[in-house]
Amino acid sequence: MARGTSNRKQRTISQGESSGFGSRRTFLRATAGASALGLAGCLGNIGGSAGSSDSVTYGIVSPMSGPYSSLAPGQRNGAKLAIQTLQEDDEFDFEIEGVYKDGQTEDTASVDAARRAVEEDGANFIMGAISSSVALALNELAAEEEVIYNPGGAAVPVTGSGCNEYVFRAETNTAQIAEAVSEYTVNNLGSNVWFHIADYAYGTSVRNRVEARMREANSNLNIVGSTASELGSTNFDTYISQIDNSDAEVVVVGMTGGDLINFTGQAVEAGITEDKDIMAPTMTFQVVRGALGPAAYGLYGGVRYVADIDNPKNNTFREAYMNMEETSAPPDNFARVGYQSVMMTAEGIKEAGSTNVDDVIDALEGLEMDSILGTNQFRACDHQALNPTWMGKCVEPDSGEMADVELLSKVEGPDAMIPCEETECSL
Repeated sequence: MARGTSNRKQRTISQGESSGFGSRRTFLRATAGASALGLAGCLGNIGGSAGSSDSVTYGIVSPMSGPYSSLAPGQRNGAKLAIQTLQEDDEFDFEIEGVYKDGQTEDTASVDAARRAVEEDGANFIMGAISSSVALALNELAAEEEVIYNPGGAAVPVTGSGCNEYVFRAETNTAQIAEAVSEYTVNNLGSNVWFHIADYAYGTSVRNRVEARMREANSNLNIVGSTASELGSTNFDTYISQIDNSDAEVVVVGMTGGDLINFTGQAVEAGITEDKDIMAPTMTFQVVRGALGPAAYGLYGGVRYVADIDNPKNNTFREAYMNMEETSAPPDNFARVGYQSVMMTAEGIKEAGSTNVDDVIDALEGLEMDSILGTNQFRACDHQALNPTWMGKCVEPDSGEMADVELLSKVEGPDAMIPCEETECSL
């Protein structure tokens, strides 16, 4: 495996930080109680600024309740499978276990849950969140507690303006998806566009990135209208009426989970698709297609992952996931993110030969590795994984009601990335 070039400035020992017990992180871990001692091995070798031990505790903080509760089981199960895989794989010579918390799709609850995982359970790595607002809050928690965090939120600022050195994201961000969907949408579906988004970080990120890329791809882009609804809304009649009475050729929807399912189902039932196409960066998600059934046929969306990607790592992942006690269905994108986050971070631990957080950060930056999406790395300048993306169409399946996904075009990982100088991330 080859290391990429890292431009991150060397950390220096400052007030409250040392190579032993002097850091706040080490102090918290030292006082976490006897159970944490059992998990962490040698106490003097724990923590972001301490030495190293042979133990990893991963805190998995997924929104098992709240608006994104339908998406969270996949994320948790994917992370759980990764931890089980690492426990059984002799190539990874460290002990690992997971602690599982409910983030409730809410900033304060998620931060509290993650903090408990760190301070009570001894977690030195955190994975989770689906809401980008929650992910941004957990970014701050990771820096405060000096733990590595893998976000499940997709908004650009998570590895952009809100980045820090402890954050490594395996989830595909909205800028990467924008590269896959924007040009195709504006040049093939229509240049008269209406945006409807959920009014929070992810929705805003979709609006900003997709519109910017559409303008670059087609100078005739005409934004017919733009509306935003509160996260968790269930009735979209007013917005749908406005869109239906407009000259829009295509509706770009910056929503996911229950919001997207409810909005799209109501829009299709109202007849919008008779003369307008609907495209959402998350429309091809398995949970969305499953909930919409035949209503999804003919809709368009970005593709971050499909279970039948054919490479050795994904084939192994897919088979193992479907054999879990918790699920017999193929993995969705959220399962992919949970699994890929933990497995890619584990490659950094192996490369570092240490579970010390600082050592792992240094090893992970630009480390080339195989992943379930092919050759990959966390880019050194912003710690964003170089995932490929696709444009897809939901099509009627050969059997059953849930739409299949027809891949229309692909953007390779490096080509989907914002240039480092434009990320607003200053690592």
